[in-house]
Amino acid sequence: MDGDSGTAGSTQAAEGFPVTVSDCSGSTTTFAKAPAKIVTSNASSLELLLRLGAGSRVSGTGWPPGRGTMPAALDAQAQKVKVLSRTVIPKEKLLGSGADLYINTFGAMKMGGGGMGDVPSEKEFAAAGIKQLQLKTTACAAKADRPVTDLAAVEEDITSLGAVTATADRARALVDGMRAKVDAVRKAVGTVPMSRRPTYFLFDFDAGTKQPTVVCNRQIAHAVITLAGARDIFADCDDDRRQVGWEDVVAKNPDWIQIAVHNHGSASANKRAFDDAHTWLRTNAATKELKAVREGHLLRIGLERSTIAGVANADTVEEIAKALYPDKVR
Repeated sequence: MDGDSGTAGSTQAAEGFPVTVSDCSGSTTTFAKAPAKIVTSNASSLELLLRLGAGSRVSGTGWPPGRGTMPAALDAQAQKVKVLSRTVIPKEKLLGSGADLYINTFGAMKMGGGGMGDVPSEKEFAAAGIKQLQLKTTACAAKADRPVTDLAAVEEDITSLGAVTATADRARALVDGMRAKVDAVRKAVGTVPMSRRPTYFLFDFDAGTKQPTVVCNRQIAHAVITLAGARDIFADCDDDRRQVGWEDVVAKNPDWIQIAVHNHGSASANKRAFDDAHTWLRTNAATKELKAVREGHLLRIGLERSTIAGVANADTVEEIAKALYPDKVR
């Protein structure tokens, strides 16, 4: 997407406010006007703001994108954003950032085996003049009461973010583009009976190899896998994530494995992580005889593209479907 267009929605801003959004607990926050200084918790929420054309209002981020890890049209803008932390933004730095909005991708969830640090309280956010907006697709996943089977919640996150930042038209265009890709895949593979769809395992390499941490049916990745025409081997797990044993993976013997690594800070570092995960699967006694490994059915797709709300969720649906159904999805 080309340069920032944060002022494009100024007319609709006057007409579209106040805007009220809710968090995972159902509490609401009302915005009387579009925020002027935004801090994002990680690269995924930053990317959404860049795609919406609100990049000039982002004053800082945690978990920053490495150079070359975002789509080319957004990468230059992303590299100009001040890095407040390479991981979770420290409480004092966040409260002293001068932001009027903090976009919280993860809420209080655990990530990568560790907690999210000393998160400011609601009173502390209010005292600092900072409002919060959660990407509920990710932050609320553990509280979901049913399996996630579509990208509706992702679309709602994008729509809410567009409303708050006065970029509703851009948000609508992004959602329409996502729907077009997913609908095309659904049309191509929708007639394949569930019993004939290949089984699929998302391997979160960075979460540890001693005991795999798998995504379950409350996680958006489950919807991505299902929409692509695959059968998630942990579809019966009523949670967002869970640790299992390798014997559980071996028993299910997936047809395809997605090697999913976190953003390691650069394209070259990501490649090394993918290579390491690939080598581990091919040499580890517990995995080297898996059908997907023996047949080379290993997809390299970054973890965030599957597990965190964003436009890339639809791209990942398309990418998986093209690999699994090359004669149907082109």
